[in-house]
Amino acid sequence: MSTHIHRRSFVCAAILGKALRILPAIALASASLAHAQAWPSKPVRIVVPVSPGGATDLLARMVAQGLTQNLGQQFIVDGKPGAAGSVGSVEVARAPSDGYTLLMATSSTHAVAPAVMKNLRYNAVEDFTPIALVAESNNVFTMSPKVEAKDVKEFIALAKQKPGYYNYVSSGIGSFGHLVFELFAAQAGIKLTHVPYKGTAAAIPDMVAGSVHLAADSMASAMPHVKEGRLRGLAVTGPSRSSLAPNIATVSESGLPGFNVLSWFGLYAPRNLPPQLAQRINEEVNKVLRSPEIVARFAALGLEPGRGTPEQFATMVAGERQRWTRLAKDLKITVD
Repeated sequence: MSTHIHRRSFVCAAILGKALRILPAIALASASLAHAQAWPSKPVRIVVPVSPGGATDLLARMVAQGLTQNLGQQFIVDGKPGAAGSVGSVEVARAPSDGYTLLMATSSTHAVAPAVMKNLRYNAVEDFTPIALVAESNNVFTMSPKVEAKDVKEFIALAKQKPGYYNYVSSGIGSFGHLVFELFAAQAGIKLTHVPYKGTAAAIPDMVAGSVHLAADSMASAMPHVKEGRLRGLAVTGPSRSSLAPNIATVSESGLPGFNVLSWFGLYAPRNLPPQLAQRINEEVNKVLRSPEIVARFAALGLEPGRGTPEQFATMVAGERQRWTRLAKDLKITVD
């Protein structure tokens, strides 16, 4: 009898011990859920790590306006440009993980820069919590009207006849424009010369004159110059044509099958954001992105609204980062 009682006491003690170990986790999960349900209880800051006036800043303001309207709390866009996006990114990485500081990141800050920059001041994976893909953007290869090529196939043929003669512009070594043309050249089996500028806009007079030949830009920025005849739209870089220029073929269909590059924009929070809160913010952002007004405004800029879960966003970015890292390693592209 005493043995039976002793054994029962031992089992009860084990169950009690296990319960006591589980209780803190349950309490923490309950607190995290309550925090997510209460969010936002004060203004939320969306940091934009690049110069104002561009697509990233504009997207942040549209999303902030939609969230403010839907949630009745202020979402404030805070521009923190500098050091190729590092200034704003570092500030968010060091902020509290409470959902009140977010980062409007780009393919440059969280896929390209980690692939090429040796001394990046933030870790694009470990320092952030993925929240939501906000938008994807087709880009267009613009070409000087002095180049005698009607499509990608003809340009590749010309470039093979004169290795290194044709050049392209970008905003600098390790920039998105630099890597996208290196990817294009590698897949096409041609050699192009890189000519860095302070920005694509600064190169347009030289492209018109014919001293530089190619550039990659957003549809919204490039199409006015194409429509005016100052530049030629050679091809769009994504998997399908853009509604802003349905007559311009993709790189893939016009001479280089399989080529596919999109720019993307997405929201991140600091590391260790509770999963329930990440999911809550994701749902609210996706609600904004599904609104007819935002869909129409994005379409006017050649942008496709984002979609999916935080996990799907993280998986997509990981694939992008792997692609650019592999290219940078193969071509020995690094930025100190």
